[in-house]
Amino acid sequence: MHILLVSASLILAGPIAVSAEEEPATQLAPIIVTGQSRGYIALDSVTATKTDTPLIDVPQTVNVVTRAQLDDQAQHSLGDVLRYVPGTTVGQGEGNRDQITLRGQNTSADFFLDGVRDDTQYFRGLYNLDRVEVLKGPYALIFGRGGGGGIVNRVQKTPRVGSFFASGRTSANSFGAWDLSADVNAPISSSAAFRINAVYENLDNHRDFYEGERYAVNPSVAVDLGAGWRAGLSYEHVSDDRVVDRGIPSLAGLPLTGYRDQFFGVPGVNRTTLEADIAKLRVDGALADNVEVSTTVLYGDYDKVYTNVFANGPATAQNGTVPLSAYADPTTRENLLVQSNLVWDVNTGGLAHKILFGLEYGDQNSTNQRRNGVLSSSVFSLAAPVFPTVAFPTLNRDTISNVESVSAYVQDQIRFGEQFEIVAGLRYDRFDITGTDLQPNPDRPFARSDEKVSPRLGLIYKPQPNVSIYGSYSQSFLPRSGDQFLSLSTTQQNLEPEQFTNHEMGAKWDIRPDLNFTAAVFRLDRTNATTPDPLNPMVTINVGETRTEGLELALTGRVRANWQVSGGYSWVNARLQGNDSVRLAQTPKQQFSVWNRYDVSRRLGFGLGVIHQSSQFAAIRTSAATTRLPAFTRVDAAVFYRVSDTVQLQLNIENLFDESYVSDAHNNFNISTGAPLNARVTLTSRF
Repeated sequence: MHILLVSASLILAGPIAVSAEEEPATQLAPIIVTGQSRGYIALDSVTATKTDTPLIDVPQTVNVVTRAQLDDQAQHSLGDVLRYVPGTTVGQGEGNRDQITLRGQNTSADFFLDGVRDDTQYFRGLYNLDRVEVLKGPYALIFGRGGGGGIVNRVQKTPRVGSFFASGRTSANSFGAWDLSADVNAPISSSAAFRINAVYENLDNHRDFYEGERYAVNPSVAVDLGAGWRAGLSYEHVSDDRVVDRGIPSLAGLPLTGYRDQFFGVPGVNRTTLEADIAKLRVDGALADNVEVSTTVLYGDYDKVYTNVFANGPATAQNGTVPLSAYADPTTRENLLVQSNLVWDVNTGGLAHKILFGLEYGDQNSTNQRRNGVLSSSVFSLAAPVFPTVAFPTLNRDTISNVESVSAYVQDQIRFGEQFEIVAGLRYDRFDITGTDLQPNPDRPFARSDEKVSPRLGLIYKPQPNVSIYGSYSQSFLPRSGDQFLSLSTTQQNLEPEQFTNHEMGAKWDIRPDLNFTAAVFRLDRTNATTPDPLNPMVTINVGETRTEGLELALTGRVRANWQVSGGYSWVNARLQGNDSVRLAQTPKQQFSVWNRYDVSRRLGFGLGVIHQSSQFAAIRTSAATTRLPAFTRVDAAVFYRVSDTVQLQLNIENLFDESYVSDAHNNFNISTGAPLNARVTLTSRF
């Protein structure tokens, strides 16, 4: 918070000119427009309203991490990125997937790709992204079901016309991990271009026995068809093979100390693999000067397996024993998602309208099995560690399911003169799930249909063009089959969906075109709420109604011509309504983060970052036995050296002061330890 205040005082000292030399000499035009950024600052977002809208006119908290910031921080995972976004807590995801908590709401499914649902459980890459957007609050009007605390949207790079360019990047860290990536853009003609991004990563970290590899390739082509029509086609293949590491257990309500690197799985058994193929077609066009349409079709095929042995309870003593459990879990999913939007700009009676009409269709087929493991020893001795053997002889779960969803929505962005705007809309969703539990015999079919109407209302007052003050109201819902809809119990079939209602007030100030400040206060209520049982995380329990209230602040952009900053602070109070002693899981009351880049000259620059989280509970706190994760502060640093106009050398240091901390958790007994002091060297070449 202190750094934010110092930055603000320097800003208010007077206007600062930004050197034109800092911008690329040539701005190549994208054929498919997905949002504009300049350095660390994003200028607009297509995702927040499904229309191309400046962020100052969006009545919602939106945090954007641009490509420039991703590169400066040498980020390699979505978890790395989101640790620098206050109000967002990174979860362990059982060592096999991205999992986060937004405004007190835990999810493994509220991820989107260019505004289209990307809800399969896996680790997402950054190599082919222009930006990462974090949109806070439940906005079913835009996203559909889920998104109770918000969503994370990845925006892919797109082909650009104008000229050929290419870049290559290689990096290695002090744990032995290394990677290679490439980005090549080639114009095919004056109206068409081809782009390909590819990456290979060899994975390693501070934990014993951890290793893995991932490779991915993403070719895309875009064509300007003329007469205002454009088309883009993208395909991505991802292959991921890594150790599943569920961290350390707890002892007496705190993470077990002295075992930072100790592996509590079984080498050669703990493994997750993913093969994914994702194809995306987008067509944009103009039906008239004031009417534009856009259709996106996404097909995804995912085949994932994870097998793990893990701590299934607390340690009995500092040098005692730890109970173990095991299971194997193969999943397949096939997604077909279609989204069509029509945007109509029209003036009526002195009012300017931007009216959105939209339709969405989804067809998602999933299979899932679970085989519980039989261990040669169900306890692990801390004093004399020996890994047990494990077999998976019995099929305990076998399900198939189909989800078909249909949505229709309308939204109107109304401008009254230069100072007042309204964003109002409604969305209708129909969600149908059918499936069969094939185990145990006999087969048990299940089905449920839900129909929901979700409103959105935002009021914006702009006392001057670079300042907006807003209030908003929005809702979303989550069907009883959960965010992965693998099964539906006989009890759940008779229950209404969970509902999320958000009230928010905020302000946005474009201090200069390249620097902005945002502030928001919110209250988010969740009714018919469920959560994993702290005593048995495989079982879901009803907890009634929860409330999350909070404050979020952010400062992003250029403080000086040679100084960029991205920082924020959040205060969040997440609890069970009517019982303040019950606290929501993985929601620290206070978070602060800031990242700075300061260029001493055109060749030499320095980076400095700080992350702070107050203490949090690993699971919903229902008793004194719930594990508390201690507060921590981590400092990161970087040095940038431009060897020539086309080559840059970069050194990033994580955990500069070698803080001992736990970074995240899955539940009371699976806690990830933070990495000690480590360094990464990156060499980038551009052509």
